[in-house]
Amino acid sequence: MFDYLVVGAGFAGSVIAERLASQSGKKVLIVDRRTHIGGNAYDHHNDAGLLIHRYGPHIFHTNSREVFEYLSLFTEWRQYQHRVLASVDGQLLPIPINLDTINKMYGLSLTSFQLEDFFSSVAEKRERIRTSEDVVVSKVGHELYEKFFRGYTRKQWGLDPSELDASVTARVPTRTNRDDRYFTDMYQAMPLYGFTRMFERMLDHPNIKIMLNTDYRDIERIIPYREMIYTGPVDEYFDLRFGKLPYRSIEFEHETLDKPVHQKAPVVNYPNDYLYTRVTEFKYLTGQEHPKTSIVYEFPCAEGDPYYPVPRPENAELYQKYKALADQTLNVHFVGRLATYKYYNMDQVVAQALSVYGKISGAKKSGQS
Repeated sequence: MFDYLVVGAGFAGSVIAERLASQSGKKVLIVDRRTHIGGNAYDHHNDAGLLIHRYGPHIFHTNSREVFEYLSLFTEWRQYQHRVLASVDGQLLPIPINLDTINKMYGLSLTSFQLEDFFSSVAEKRERIRTSEDVVVSKVGHELYEKFFRGYTRKQWGLDPSELDASVTARVPTRTNRDDRYFTDMYQAMPLYGFTRMFERMLDHPNIKIMLNTDYRDIERIIPYREMIYTGPVDEYFDLRFGKLPYRSIEFEHETLDKPVHQKAPVVNYPNDYLYTRVTEFKYLTGQEHPKTSIVYEFPCAEGDPYYPVPRPENAELYQKYKALADQTLNVHFVGRLATYKYYNMDQVVAQALSVYGKISGAKKSGQS
């Protein structure tokens, strides 16, 4: 008899499984449909011996000391600050938009103070900020919106920014200084030996058993357990009772090149050219020294593995129906991106998993006293 059946071996499931096993002494069975642990953060060495991320770049960053210290139990770190360039009008320009972006693009030599005036002069004030278009246009005006955001967003989501919730582009800041780091979090680093190695150490506990290449529905009636941690799609759990929750997916096209370096930055975005949104070169992320290099092209699509919940009001409404069912489901805890239909960064999923574990263990203690 297992105390917990954990559905999904990504961050949400693995963190809770580790805490339940190591801190509460619970017996845990983890089941995953894929052939590996680590969820979308899974990395591995390809045929050329290059460490690559199968499901696109995963860059760790957080302001949470608790999350960083927790993951540090299972990995050493390589300091890494992420930088992104955007290919616009034949130039490679820093993104998020900063002082250097504007000066290089327009052949200017503005100072930070002058850039604030520049943004004010081109910004188009909106009465209400409802959509992603409103967010960008109200900050930097229509021209920069068209050059950097609109095309990228349409490729990524299959929708115009005017049809998407403000949260999508609100994630990308605009800066008046020369800070060209994509993230400004206090902790920015990559697991020294990769994410998969970190997950292996996290799940290396005598109380944890793992079944890969397995659908939980095939075993849930055969293998006895007391409670479930569910990290899969919430609509699937309820057999799509109210219809399918919309997601965007991505097709990844990996390529190994016979040269040490391919591009000038870890990631180059292509907002207006080509069908792909961006190209990542993994050696920047991993710090690996190798005579060859590996890149991946990302092609957003409507069908495939669910990656990004589509942020529109009608989808949020549909999710609330599933959430109401989830809240009424005894002995099942819904955790993570897919189970709560929300786009989380890795550190946010870890924080959520630690919080849910805290509630489970707290409830058990109070129930026993």
